[in-house]
Amino acid sequence: MYVSRLPTPIGELTLTATDTALTGVYFPSSRGVPSLHNVERGSGGEVLLCAETQLSEYFAGMRTTFDIPLDATGTEFERRVWDLLRAIPYGATTSYGELAKRLGGPREARAVGAANGKNPIPIIVPCHRVIGANGDLTGFGGGIERKRWLLQHEGVLLL
Repeated sequence: MYVSRLPTPIGELTLTATDTALTGVYFPSSRGVPSLHNVERGSGGEVLLCAETQLSEYFAGMRTTFDIPLDATGTEFERRVWDLLRAIPYGATTSYGELAKRLGGPREARAVGAANGKNPIPIIVPCHRVIGANGDLTGFGGGIERKRWLLQHEGVLLL
């Protein structure tokens, strides 16, 4: 595994990758943040460099989509939820209930929320774009203030 750190307007992010794909994005407050020991450079380093570049462009307002190869570890259901998250466009939001309906089980909103919370690649897999049915900002692994910042950055919330 390759590890790097990226300073951003919402705090330093820790990124992890294999030789071929990005595997994680961690906030400073995330549990299980990998330590940064002798970062190896090679093809994994190239994936990290690509992720750092694209995230920096996103934070600078110059990028609205990502095209980094991803490899998120999760159950089949979690992966289905994460695929739906990637389909939420920049500057838009949806609710847990709406995602559950798209998966064919409108009563599965809590399961969708749990899968959303296990997303190992936030921002790139935009779990911050999921809000409560009443428009409230609900749980986010990076904290509600970071979620608010990201949604304001994307023009969803007014300052």
